[in-house]
Amino acid sequence: MNGPQAGECQRNEAIFDGLLVDLDGTFIDSTEAVVKHWADVGKRINVDPRVILEMSHGRRSLDVLQVIAPDFATWDFVRSIESVIPVNHGHLAKEIPGAIDFLSALAAHSVPWALVTSSTLPLVQQWRETRNLALPTAPKLLVTAESVENGKPDPAAYVLGRERLGLVDERFNILVIEDSPAGIAAGKAAGCRVIGLLTSHTYKQIASSTPDWILQDLRLLKILRNTNGKVVIEMSIVRREA
Repeated sequence: MNGPQAGECQRNEAIFDGLLVDLDGTFIDSTEAVVKHWADVGKRINVDPRVILEMSHGRRSLDVLQVIAPDFATWDFVRSIESVIPVNHGHLAKEIPGAIDFLSALAAHSVPWALVTSSTLPLVQQWRETRNLALPTAPKLLVTAESVENGKPDPAAYVLGRERLGLVDERFNILVIEDSPAGIAAGKAAGCRVIGLLTSHTYKQIASSTPDWILQDLRLLKILRNTNGKVVIEMSIVRREA
C-alpha cells in the first residue's frame, strides 16, 4: 500500500500513562521471513503452508498448531521452530519505518512501556540481538506467547501488560500499538486505546477492526514529552484509504 497523500492525514495529540506495543509488524517486518519459516514447518508437519498463513498473522504459533496439527502443539516444538527464524531467514526481515527512532524516543522520554507479542521469548531475544533493536530486557516488561494461557485476540496478554506496568485501574489511559486485527481486538478488549498501523494489512482490514486511530507506520507517531508520568503523543492519522 502506498504512503498517505496530501490531505489524507490529520494531526492529533493524546495523553497516556503508558504504552503496550506489539513486535512483528509494529517494530519489525518479518513477513517474508515468516512465509519461508512456515514453508519449512509445513513440510515437517505435512500441512500446506498457505493454510497456515491464512490464519497465523498476529496469533501465537501454538494456537495455530492446535488447529492444524495438534500433535505438534507443544511449547518445546514452538520454541524450537521460532528460535531459528532469525538465523535461517533473518536476512529477509527489516525494521518498520520509524521503528528505530520511536524506540529511541521511548527511552529518551522515560516512557513506561512493555512489549506484548505473540512471539515466543527465544524469538524476541533473537530479533533483539540480530536486528539490534532496543527492546526491553527485563522479564517484567516482556509479555510473550508463553506468558498467557490464551493468545490474541483474547485480551489476556494486554491485561497482563497493564498489570506489569502497574496501570490496571481504568483511570489510567493506556495506548496499544498494533498491526493486526487480532491484536487490535485484544487491546480494545483490555480497555486500552489502540493505534492500528497499516504495515501488514489493508486499510479496510484495519478499519474493520475499529481501532481508535489508524496510522501508516511509526514515522507518523511522535513522543512530544513526558511530564510527571503523562506521556504526550502526536499522531498523524490516516483518514481514508489511499
